Amino acid sequence: MISLSAALLHSLAPWRDVASWRVAFSGGLDSTVLLHLLADLARKHALPALSAIHVHHGLQPVADAWPQHCKAVCDALRVPLQVVHVQVPAGASLERAAREARYGAFEGLMAGNELLLMAQHRDDQAETLLFRLLRGGGVRGLAAMPQHRPLGRGHLLRPLLGVPRAELERYADEHRLGWVEDPSNADHRYSRNYLRHQVMPVLQARWPQAAASIARSAAHLSEAQGLLDELALMDLADAEQGQDLPWLALPALTLAPLRQLSAARQRNALAHWLARLTRLPDTDHWVGWENLRDARDEARPVWRLADGELHRAGRCLWWLSGAWLRPVGEGGEWHDPGLPFSLPDNGQVSFSGPAPDGPLSIRYRQGGEVMQLAGRGRRDLKRLLNEAGVPGFVRGRLPLLYCQDRLLAVANLSLGGINARDGWQLHWRPPASDQGLS
Repeated sequence: MISLSAALLHSLAPWRDVASWRVAFSGGLDSTVLLHLLADLARKHALPALSAIHVHHGLQPVADAWPQHCKAVCDALRVPLQVVHVQVPAGASLERAAREARYGAFEGLMAGNELLLMAQHRDDQAETLLFRLLRGGGVRGLAAMPQHRPLGRGHLLRPLLGVPRAELERYADEHRLGWVEDPSNADHRYSRNYLRHQVMPVLQARWPQAAASIARSAAHLSEAQGLLDELALMDLADAEQGQDLPWLALPALTLAPLRQLSAARQRNALAHWLARLTRLPDTDHWVGWENLRDARDEARPVWRLADGELHRAGRCLWWLSGAWLRPVGEGGEWHDPGLPFSLPDNGQVSFSGPAPDGPLSIRYRQGGEVMQLAGRGRRDLKRLLNEAGVPGFVRGRLPLLYCQDRLLAVANLSLGGINARDGWQLHWRPPASDQGLS
């Protein structure tokens, strides 16, 4: 039978050319075994630089001793250790909040071409599938934990996902390893602990291979999700084309190609697209998509999700988050038009070509503005924005250039050539729409 060390080295073969391997090291049994295995392999093989990261949540007094324990283990193995302190916000699910804080810390630390190694094993995978099944998860959720995925600027890998916990325990006993025990792991009020201590032993007493079989089902569902992702990419190909305002650097889809799909394929395509932007809604909340899709054009419908909003404007769907959901600050006097002018929560404006003369300022729409257009006379700004197809959610943020009380230009819009007069153009670089989840 192949040894645990040899199996680990084989699973890491595709990753031996990355810049470094970083171990998520809690100090518990699983990550202690993984770190010991890797340190041993590093002494025998030419491998990427190895280091460890310990995330300290500070949720219980006993945890204050864990960073020192982790440092002692790493010193003995000659592995550099980085300790990161995080704040876990109070909420309905402490487990979820701690997990999000932990992964957020890892994501922020990962540099390009780095690999984060996590020690979840086969029993963890089985528990995850059961947990998500009881919550009514779909194919994406029931695929449980992926063995590999991007993380920040690097990648995450779970090389022990096919290894049972019992094998890790045997390795730890054989090498006389010491580890910390989290007291909360014995608290059956937490759903995962209840599954681990109350449900899984009963299942394995009746079906000894239960954990392996459940984990195998997770692998099948992961393959099915891969096929659904391929279908989503095909269905999104046309919808991701044809955005009318390329300077508006926001995630956007054209609605018409989505409307041609069945309801199930619409949800699948949209879920794939939204997954990189926000936590996905549960089944009951997908009615928000139907309301957005079926609303009248003049209704300006919005679907509010966990990490942002999906707006429908014209023929497109637009994803807004971060600064786009905060009110714009004030404009102000532009004292040096030769330099870009930063706008609070609204990007910045700048000129190409020589700036016009006179005292210049940036303002925002209040209603009733008019512009003087060459050959067209005075025109209402609202009508001009309608003609240019500017979405409603942009109009209150669109920088307006004034010389005293005269409206000279609207950023990024030609409007009959007014901005290009005398060889200058007003450019606005809007704020980016923050990406909700990596």
